Amino acid sequence: MSESQSQPQGPGRSPRRGMCAAVLSLEAVTLGLTAPVMIAVAGVPVATALVVGLGLALACLVLAGLLRHEWAYLAGWVVQGAAVGLGLVIPVMFVLGGIFALLWGTADTLGRKIERERAAAYAAHGRSDGPSSLR
Repeated sequence: MSESQSQPQGPGRSPRRGMCAAVLSLEAVTLGLTAPVMIAVAGVPVATALVVGLGLALACLVLAGLLRHEWAYLAGWVVQGAAVGLGLVIPVMFVLGGIFALLWGTADTLGRKIERERAAAYAAHGRSDGPSSLR
């Protein structure tokens, strides 16, 4: 089976969703690892650190799966703000949270641009069923 047959293409496959889900998945690992750092370095109570660190990590993973809904992208921005806000407890999170916020913004912006250009290309060819119809 060729690569184009093994992977679905076209309007159902969103580059924005894929890129944003990748950012959230990687961010989940980073946020999950903040829990032990909050406990060991910042002296945050264990229960609080686990709820915040693992809660944000879980939120990232859940949102990555819900990105088919437009509101999930807005919730993703809230998570980015929370990640940067963790810098008040763990100063390095100002940097890491900022990096992830930049990655999130880039993935969201570029994904939207790719989707717009893809839709324009399909419309220009009078097609709505994806790249396989352009052959």
